[in-house]
Amino acid sequence: MPIGSTIKRTIICTLILCALTVLMCLGCKIEEDLDSSVEVATQSKPTVSSPDVVKNLSSPVASQTAIPFPTLVPLTSTIPIVSKEESLSTVEVVKLLKPSVVHIASGSVSMDIFNQPVPRTGVGSGLMLDLEGRILTNNHVISSAQLVTVTLGDGRSYSASLVGADPVTDLAVIQINAAQLVPARLGNSSEIEVGEDVIAVGHALGLKGGPTVSKGVVSAVNRTIAVNSQSSMVDLIQTDASINPGNSGGPLVNMEGEVIGINTAIINDSNGIGFAINIDDAKAIVGQLIEFGVVNRGFIGISPFDVTDSIRDKINLPVAEGVIIAGIVSGYPADLSGLEVEDVIIKLGEVNISNSGDLSKYLIDHPPGSEVVVTFYRDGSLGMVELTLASARQ
Repeated sequence: MPIGSTIKRTIICTLILCALTVLMCLGCKIEEDLDSSVEVATQSKPTVSSPDVVKNLSSPVASQTAIPFPTLVPLTSTIPIVSKEESLSTVEVVKLLKPSVVHIASGSVSMDIFNQPVPRTGVGSGLMLDLEGRILTNNHVISSAQLVTVTLGDGRSYSASLVGADPVTDLAVIQINAAQLVPARLGNSSEIEVGEDVIAVGHALGLKGGPTVSKGVVSAVNRTIAVNSQSSMVDLIQTDASINPGNSGGPLVNMEGEVIGINTAIINDSNGIGFAINIDDAKAIVGQLIEFGVVNRGFIGISPFDVTDSIRDKINLPVAEGVIIAGIVSGYPADLSGLEVEDVIIKLGEVNISNSGDLSKYLIDHPPGSEVVVTFYRDGSLGMVELTLASARQ
């Protein structure tokens, strides 16, 4: 073999060996870099404190370990988890409550100016309270009635007797003697939330064929409305559910089928703003009506009148709100303590009295025999007297 060929072959082999050596070194470097990258990615993977959250993640997202996870809300947070299973559909609520809502017809006879009898009738709704046949309704539905007839959802009709009534809260309890009754389930108005769905059920306009159902929301709570110049109704539920004449005494129901209020008023020309007595207040009144026939509330012995701008200017009153004494009942606490007509009550005990509604609520919560300090204005000067509440029934 020629010497030139041998030298050429030797050079080629040497170059090949050098190339292989370089490639092997590069391979080791690449492997080392890859190992470092994996280690960094593994260290950067965040830890999630709740294993339940990890289980709820889909597998594609969970596999991308090199991408940081977003901040997740733990399952133990204060954000409520709503269970739709607790709520019923409107149809289900109506089916549940319909057997407990009754139609009430009241009748009376009065004499006209010619001494001729004039029959008067009225209609309303009621709510079955128990298996004893006690029914809760509005006082104005049955007040002055000489005959009250109750018609159940299945068409049976019975004459009703009066158990007790309270004009101040516009509540009354009547009773029928019947079997196979379906009492309603009463809820807690303290759990009411503004914006929640509600259903009003009642015999609107006295129409035949069963109760009328309307749906709306709780528009507001703790509303006060003036019944007249001397009294107000307090702590009412406001709703946009349609409440028409005849609905009075019917229930306002949540979507769990629980009664949270008793429909009692609608303001004329108010685009359907309705009100209901909250069921917690109604329960307290019902208990007294069943036991005593009346509400055994404390009594000061005054005719209250809400302070108006004109009254405030006339008597030089330094406060904007309060209850002015328009009259005093002789022999009752106000009279015995030295209070006078035109005194303006602004506080009972530690409770501010802004209107006659506040006064009524205070007296419901404080039975006869309770001692109270009355803070009032007289001729622009502040005064205080102590008295003991009497019973309105004595």
